[in-house]
Amino acid sequence: MNVQKLESLPPPPGVISSLRAGFDAVSNHVGLILLPLALDVLLWLGPRLSVEGLLRPFFTLVFDQMRKSVDSAELDQFIRGQTEIMSRLQDFNLFSLVTKLQTFPIGIFSLSAETLPVGTPFGVQIVMPVGSLPLLLVLSIIFILIGLIGGGLYYRLVAGTTLGEEETGISLMRAIVQTFVLSLMWVIGLMVISMPILFLLFVLLLISPALVNAAVIVMLILSFWLIIPLFFTPHGIFVRRQNALYSALSSLRLTRFTLPTSGMFVLSVFLLSRGLNYLWSVPPNHSWMMLVGIAGHAFITTALLAASFVYYRDMNIWLQTVFERLQQKQSIPTQQL
Repeated sequence: MNVQKLESLPPPPGVISSLRAGFDAVSNHVGLILLPLALDVLLWLGPRLSVEGLLRPFFTLVFDQMRKSVDSAELDQFIRGQTEIMSRLQDFNLFSLVTKLQTFPIGIFSLSAETLPVGTPFGVQIVMPVGSLPLLLVLSIIFILIGLIGGGLYYRLVAGTTLGEEETGISLMRAIVQTFVLSLMWVIGLMVISMPILFLLFVLLLISPALVNAAVIVMLILSFWLIIPLFFTPHGIFVRRQNALYSALSSLRLTRFTLPTSGMFVLSVFLLSRGLNYLWSVPPNHSWMMLVGIAGHAFITTALLAASFVYYRDMNIWLQTVFERLQQKQSIPTQQL
């Protein structure tokens, strides 16, 4: 029997090599970090647009109603949670809506939006209160739109610089439009998913706050495996010039065939990003050393974004090679003697 053999398939792109390529790209083009760096500095040293006076009565009313159903044994834990949320509300800066929010897949990364600094080397931040709900709504829409436009520009700049303008080639207007479309799809999907989850958490809260904590932990673990198939949704827009819907389908297809490696890459990006955020947050916000943390955060997050573009491109090339060789193998006739 003479059987034609197909040469062994090439190994998939490595996680470490993709990360190294992303860090090298940003090291050679440090200007890529200027946008997140400048935004973080403005949120740190600029004025704080406060919504505390406007929203505190609403939060107080909600907590008073919830407190009636809390068991006495869980009261201390409930009060600690309430204090933490009210503290975050007090320090919240409405300008942070310009940064990458958790509800949007594309945006500019920011350390200040997470740490909510209230002090600067010049003293306490200047506080500018928002006086009415209509004004809050208008400003929120404006800041989110600015953030989406800035996010589209930022992703396009990083993708084009890392992979080359000839390879990406997406126009500026198309990048912004598809960023809006993808963000709208993302928000609608989150609303559809979050409504039954919130109802479930509310029912569990009526039974026991401890059940809520357990349910949240389980949901966080499950959400990671739901995020992996959609992690590369923005990449198809900026690397392969796809529309938002087809880009999401391409992300699902990519992770379907490469889940172990892709899961490891996403986990590595998450651990590096979140883990180093604790390091960048060490300097106090009234010290100029916080500028070092801001710069480090801007460099790492931009490098990880560049690495994800490299990984997405190389993995798609690898998949195409594998499919072509498998098709060739199926078309090779087997001769029997």
